[in-house]
Amino acid sequence: MLIGFALALAITYAVFFTNWKPGTIKIYHVTRPTSFAMQTRRGGSAPITFGLEGDYKLTEIKAVPLAEWQTNHGVPPVWHLVSDSDPEPVKFFVYGQPIRGLKPAVSGTQPQPLQPNVAYRLFVTAGKARGWHDFKIGGNPSETK
Repeated sequence: MLIGFALALAITYAVFFTNWKPGTIKIYHVTRPTSFAMQTRRGGSAPITFGLEGDYKLTEIKAVPLAEWQTNHGVPPVWHLVSDSDPEPVKFFVYGQPIRGLKPAVSGTQPQPLQPNVAYRLFVTAGKARGWHDFKIGGNPSETK
């Protein structure tokens, strides 16, 4: 009976007080209206900033069109970064912008402009922790959700 109790305590400790179990990264997004000239250079949409509930050393970021991804998990991403060294902890990042410690998954590729009123899914990985977030931008920055 004592061995069973000690085993239960050890399992409880491992699950709740260590990184033995992978965590979930919670993600949110915010858009900020910009000048017309800035939007034109970025493909017509307001910049979108993603925030994380905590600081994470991200090892992968990938954004895909949601409708295509739901029917084909091999759909090419519109933005895909992977770790090339020891990444720095980040709490937020802007779509398409470089992130220290991450590089494009395919050398020389650039992030594709996000299309208005198209749903996307963002995947992030930081070691064993993972998260995803669905988002859509509107045609007009004031309509962005």
